[in-house]
Amino acid sequence: MTRLLRSRWAPVLGILALWIIVWSMTKGTNTLALPGRDHTPLHTDLGHFRDDMLAGRSTNPLMQFTGWLSGIFRDTVTFLQHMVSTPNFPRPVPEIGWLGVTALSTWVAYAVANWRIALLTLGTFVSYGLFGFWQDSLDLLIIVGLSVVLSVIIGLPLAVLTATNKRFGYVMETILDLMQTMPTFVYLLPLVLFFGIGASGAVVCTLVYAVPPLIRIGAHGIRSVNPAMIEVTNSLGQTRWQRLLKVQLPLAKKTIIVGLNQTIMAALSMATIASFVDGPGLGKPVLAGLTINDVGRAFVPGALIVLTAIMLDRMTTAASEREENVARSGGRHPWRKWILLGGLAGVAVAIWLSRYSLWAASFTDIGLGRALADGTNTVTRGIIDVISPVTEALKNLISAWALDPLQSLLAESPWWLAALGILGVAYALGGRRVLIPTVICEFGIWYFDLWHDAMITLAMTLIGVALVMILAVLLGVAMARRRTVDLVVRPLLDAGQTIPPLRVSHPGARPLRPDAIHRHRRRSGLRRAGLDQARRRRCRRGLRLDHGGRAIHGRNDPPADHPRPTPHGQALARPGRQPGPALCPGHGGHRRHGRGRRTRL
Repeated sequence: MTRLLRSRWAPVLGILALWIIVWSMTKGTNTLALPGRDHTPLHTDLGHFRDDMLAGRSTNPLMQFTGWLSGIFRDTVTFLQHMVSTPNFPRPVPEIGWLGVTALSTWVAYAVANWRIALLTLGTFVSYGLFGFWQDSLDLLIIVGLSVVLSVIIGLPLAVLTATNKRFGYVMETILDLMQTMPTFVYLLPLVLFFGIGASGAVVCTLVYAVPPLIRIGAHGIRSVNPAMIEVTNSLGQTRWQRLLKVQLPLAKKTIIVGLNQTIMAALSMATIASFVDGPGLGKPVLAGLTINDVGRAFVPGALIVLTAIMLDRMTTAASEREENVARSGGRHPWRKWILLGGLAGVAVAIWLSRYSLWAASFTDIGLGRALADGTNTVTRGIIDVISPVTEALKNLISAWALDPLQSLLAESPWWLAALGILGVAYALGGRRVLIPTVICEFGIWYFDLWHDAMITLAMTLIGVALVMILAVLLGVAMARRRTVDLVVRPLLDAGQTIPPLRVSHPGARPLRPDAIHRHRRRSGLRRAGLDQARRRRCRRGLRLDHGGRAIHGRNDPPADHPRPTPHGQALARPGRQPGPALCPGHGGHRRHGRGRRTRL
């Protein structure tokens, strides 16, 4: 208790106690609740602004620029659709049919990853056709692919600037927080105003949602490069661009790949939201199923979205680790290039067949998707009948003991009391750095005449975060301590992150992705740890090691022009070089830095 009173939580408890006392005497007054569908003068002014922008579409420079961009996005998507998913008149089928697309995708997966990912890709593309969603699935891949390419083009330079420029990084962090916390439906309207509906609007809204993870995680990776490496490059006289291109980006590669992975997951999770602006893809059948309250009809395309996410997640991860795996296995297998050449010939044959044979150009619907949808409806009704008493009791418990009291305190307090209470808690926990953004946000909520609704949303968010923290700690500890739990929970995390949000809420009437970062760090950490142990053992035996940690047979002493270790642990530098860190004996003049990494002097 004494420790609690001395901590920063003591003033928080005092502020909450005073808030509750004043709330009990002023409850329900001055809450700024808007009755029904009333509009304020601000809402009317915003409506007039929208009308003026639409009326000046042909003369306004901003509208002309966004219209030009919209045309480029729309033409690009249409061209790709005619190539692989929709008939290209006068052809009754696309330019490349399902057989050619599937063969090419499988070959690419094997070329950039391995045979396991190739089999996963083959199964995923075949499932698109077997379940009757080939065109929608390919349209989704087109939207996601174009959005991810634009995210990389925009996000990587911004990540570099965020990591290397503190002032720019502070501004960018604020913008990223705004982009990641703003509800997706909120920015759909202004995006539709400037870019229209259809493919162009879907690409832009997916881009806005998908680019923040790449910027944030990429900047973190660049900042986390070992400072000793930066000092070494500075001592060698490298320029700023050389340091960035040859040291920082290569060493941050794994973290940047995690950011790219998260960007892909975020883009896929926008599938259903994009369908609200007539975006092509699997979001349309999901939305159609939700509209008529058909769980099974929405489940099948939702499951295909999850399967696509798993395929792309595993492919990007395996592709990023391929170079390291090749080095550890002793080089490329001699027969791999012949498999790739033979596979490329098979791809050419498949593309030719898909252009001139109807069976290879268009999937025949065998009714498997409808059968799965009917079965899903039956199973869902049975599950709901069984678990509804438990979920109902849990819902009532959380509502009665957590949600309702907190909502009453926030939403039924006078707006000035709630504002002062939130400001006091913000200052007690974070000081002036947190207080200033809180003041700005509270002013924005008050200015837009949505104070009462915002307080209701805040109450639900706080309870949701608390429940998520409890579950995350329990599952995170279990996943870290038992690999079997990790293998079981990880696919569920992939599904939870990529299945459309509305699809999740339907049956139950209901990051940095931590598991991906943990997976990358754990794999690379285990490999580096094993490599360090091998180096230490072989160093004691006087052996030299190559980049993969294997002994190099032959002369064990370092060359004469390389620095040699001294008894004091410092290296004697060659003429014109500055003394560097200690060398591991027998490493052939390699400077040790980090965990198992080295650079040749």
